[in-house]
Amino acid sequence: MYTDPIADYLTRLRNANRAGHRVVEIPASKLKKEITKILFDQGYILSYKFEDDTVQGSIKIALKYDKLTKEPVIKKIQRISKPGLRKYAGASDLPRVLNGLGIAIVSTSHGVMTGKQAQRDNVGGEVLCYVY
Repeated sequence: MYTDPIADYLTRLRNANRAGHRVVEIPASKLKKEITKILFDQGYILSYKFEDDTVQGSIKIALKYDKLTKEPVIKKIQRISKPGLRKYAGASDLPRVLNGLGIAIVSTSHGVMTGKQAQRDNVGGEVLCYVY
């Protein structure tokens, strides 16, 4: 059993990316589903599918690679707020990742969204991870 399901989710994505896998299967939760939707909308993954075949369900994610160089689209995916040390940011203090080229995924009172969306909606929250 693991104590940080978001870190497990990110590690599974990172490991599958480095190994060159096309598809990765991850145990599902509402938060993981929202993060997956954000990664798809921002163009970091090719596609995803939510399967409710077991009690918990699972998420199948098709990873995205560059067509010419075969390099993964996700260069780095990093957990920021951890169970032992939560990181919160106000609407004006939300981080810019890689000078605007990456995204910060933030859990707000209005749901899970990117840092840019949270700034636009003028809400702060817990900074979950950086993706670039």
